[in-house]
Amino acid sequence: MIKIRGKKMLKNVYKRLVSSFVILGSFLALFAIPQHAYSEESQYFPIASSRVGPYSAMGTGYYGAQIDYMNYVNMNGGVNGVMLTWQECETEYNAVKTVECYQRLLEKDGQRIVVFDTLGTPGAYAVINRMAEDNVVLAQYGYGRTDGADGRVWPWVFNAASHYWSQIAVKLKFMAEIEGGIDKMAGKKIVHLHIDSAYGREPLPAMRKICEDWGVELIEISIPPPGLEQQSQWLQIRREDPDWVTFWGAGSGMNSTAMTNAARVGFPRERMMYVTFGAAEEDMYPAGDSAVGTYAVANALPGDEFPLVAAIKEQVYGSGKGNLADDSRVGSVYWNRGLGAAVMWIEALRIAQEMHGKVGKAVTGAEFRDGYESLNMSNERLGEIGIEGMVAPFSISCENHEGAGKFAVMQWDGEKFNQVTDWEEPLDPAFIRSLVENSAAKFAEENNITPKDCNA
Repeated sequence: MIKIRGKKMLKNVYKRLVSSFVILGSFLALFAIPQHAYSEESQYFPIASSRVGPYSAMGTGYYGAQIDYMNYVNMNGGVNGVMLTWQECETEYNAVKTVECYQRLLEKDGQRIVVFDTLGTPGAYAVINRMAEDNVVLAQYGYGRTDGADGRVWPWVFNAASHYWSQIAVKLKFMAEIEGGIDKMAGKKIVHLHIDSAYGREPLPAMRKICEDWGVELIEISIPPPGLEQQSQWLQIRREDPDWVTFWGAGSGMNSTAMTNAARVGFPRERMMYVTFGAAEEDMYPAGDSAVGTYAVANALPGDEFPLVAAIKEQVYGSGKGNLADDSRVGSVYWNRGLGAAVMWIEALRIAQEMHGKVGKAVTGAEFRDGYESLNMSNERLGEIGIEGMVAPFSISCENHEGAGKFAVMQWDGEKFNQVTDWEEPLDPAFIRSLVENSAAKFAEENNITPKDCNA
């Protein structure tokens, strides 16, 4: 069954969609204290944003949602009375500046951060080795170092919800279904067109192995960042005449440029599959008609009909405290993804308070890590929070720091994304997990790390 999820977007930047929206009413506070019961306790969070430069559309939506949600939590009494504070630092999606921001944001008013979110694989790689020493959770919301999903080797790193190896496996599974089965994939040709960075190369270990097993010819073509010049790459694609193109870009300029170039060389957009970081409204609008038919995957679906999204729009934006200048972006792909990430922070904080007998008090980094590793985002809990259906249900364990390992496929029709699959996992999740464990074990051996015994 096809589900349609429309979106009003970007009044002053891109073509704005107009649709009716009925406010669902004030959303019931999720935290077990009345709104007037405030304490002197606070918990400090960092916002390592990327609001300027070629990746600004992504960063403004994602980090804007995180601030909106923390404002919403505070307006509803905090987390068992603990109020949230934050400080922002601009990284420009640059690894060096991400490290500088990490150092700048690490402590404020005597309190240390408990989590860090770079919204970028290069930045994640730049700080990942500091997490254990600093007692800070690296929350890679669908990006970053993939073998961080093995919590025995990377106890402070989490890929929730879902990493790039699961994502590429879901894409290849979808292609196989369109082609009529895995047996029909032998002899097919796939181009992996990607930004020349750790992010663009991250899916390749899994992609290479699956393509080899299926008899698929894989052609890897890189694009120097920021990716606005792609003519030579698309001329090569025209010569290669592939059956599919997986596009691993970042920034609305790079992502929309790929679609316009595909149209110029006559490559069908119905044979292009975009990464989650190219699967947003801001990436589609600039390409106009050239974007129609493009497939994309999501780990957070767009829509402003989810109760929590509606409540934030009513309470936070209704009181003039919204972080975005254009509230039509609330409920967009990037905003909803930032909301999903922030929900995990606050849920982990709530769990950590309960686990360590600190209800109504701030927690340490080690206590927060315990809470994060105990996340159990069942459909029931997601429904209580108000985002059931927006993200796939998942749980975290000592061994498995990935979470759901599932993605939904969407297709752009020129005005909105249409959801064409439910939450899909790889054809062989155990195989993807084995790749993760082998990679993590190799890293542990090379760096003299003794993996954590999760049964101890």
